[in-house]
Amino acid sequence: MSTLYLVATPIGNLGDITYRAVETLKTVDVIACEDTRHTQQLLTHYGISKRLIATHAHNEEASANGIVALLSSGQSVAFVSDAGTPGVSDPGSRLVEVVRAAGFAVVPIPGASAFTALVSVAGLVGKSITFEGFLSPKSGRRRGRLELLLGRGEAFVIYESPFRVVKTLAEIAALAPTRVVVVGREMTKKFEEFIQGTASEVASLLGERASIKGEFALLVGPADNDHDT
Repeated sequence: MSTLYLVATPIGNLGDITYRAVETLKTVDVIACEDTRHTQQLLTHYGISKRLIATHAHNEEASANGIVALLSSGQSVAFVSDAGTPGVSDPGSRLVEVVRAAGFAVVPIPGASAFTALVSVAGLVGKSITFEGFLSPKSGRRRGRLELLLGRGEAFVIYESPFRVVKTLAEIAALAPTRVVVVGREMTKKFEEFIQGTASEVASLLGERASIKGEFALLVGPADNDHDT
């Protein structure tokens, strides 16, 4: 039976891909991807040559119908996002819904994720953790969501751009000045960096830099890890 494979790909270091993922990409008929140029770099690195089709946030519904047509014709399809695990703050969720509703199997090929990478080295998660992904760029909605997340008292992870990371940390500091934060920047890449401290301490440290570059993931620790407890 034709199958859609959701294949996790490296978040930076191209070595962070599973044998199973490589074999899957080699054996499927078509690879759907968030950015064909980006994915081509990965495929070239592993000597894989396949037909690529674009499936991203702006065309996911239409592309999903096209992928169902491919599956109906007997072809197998893999979907990859630009980095990490599809459907985790990346396109993929709507595609899965459409394909499964059409009666085709959907199989995960697990692997790299910025969320799990940061959690694994943070060391202050507690029993529960919420994955939030990207917050709203609108200040009112972002602050309201932060208030809710902080109010739960549990750890949570958000993703942030280099353009807003200091502002977001300052907002967390204003709402919960003693909550401990672990920031992962450029994880698995050449300039990988982890910074731990209160939100205000980390915001101040990053704010002093002449420029802020890279991709960021922030883990806000649980309330029982506050510096004043």
